Amino acid sequence: MTRLLDTAARARAFTSLHDPARPLALANAWDVASARLVEAAGAAAVATTSAGVAWSLGAPDGDALARDRALDLVARVASAVSVPVTADIEGGFGADPDAVGETVSGVLAAGAVGINIEDGNRSPAEHAERLAAARAAAGAAGIPLYINARVDTYLFGLGEASTRLDETLARAAAYLRAGATGIFVPGVTDPATVAELVKGIDAPLNILAGPGAPGVAELGALGVSRVSLGSWVAEAAYAVVRRATEELLSGGTYGSLAHSLPYGELNGLLKG
Repeated sequence: MTRLLDTAARARAFTSLHDPARPLALANAWDVASARLVEAAGAAAVATTSAGVAWSLGAPDGDALARDRALDLVARVASAVSVPVTADIEGGFGADPDAVGETVSGVLAAGAVGINIEDGNRSPAEHAERLAAARAAAGAAGIPLYINARVDTYLFGLGEASTRLDETLARAAAYLRAGATGIFVPGVTDPATVAELVKGIDAPLNILAGPGAPGVAELGALGVSRVSLGSWVAEAAYAVVRRATEELLSGGTYGSLAHSLPYGELNGLLKG
């Protein structure tokens, strides 16, 4: 019972972090070490990146990773940090709503208090059913899970450009009715469109940021409540691997490693 109360309180605390006056800034992690680094840097929460998690476990992103492996990673991250954890569960790791509910039960058992779940190429009606199953599973556990419903209209260029905003708003409304807490719209960062999304969505809006995107404060001024880096951090880390290897093999030098974290600092984060 105590753990249940702790998880519920942590879920409420995580939800309260979604405030455009000070947007929740999330540098997504993919393993225990990256999660510890994010926490040590002062982040109020840790979010996993589905792509980074899949890559680190030898699978491609996009519903290819087995559910049990994903949940094991979530459990290891949640037990390694003291801040709330939200897990990217791709499309829900299940073929139907019941399976999505099972996934969410596993996420909660692992200690996470939030999820990202994407619609991708599924119909909005089908995704709404999956969201409703996620909410029902959370309700059965007595946890006010933060369900961040991802709308992929801009990310995948779905539909006609002239009607994409209206389609995004319609999906967002349907997903909120189904039980979502917030809406995540990756693939768009231009201020005018972001402002329209904020205006038309009656819930916290999450934007995916990266090089060239407006800063967190600017997005907050537009009304954005959450700014995440998604797979960008993992991609940057793997880019170092490639650069260092190419430099070593082609020139026999090591300049790519000049800004590495000290061994003792990183090792110390994983002690205790």
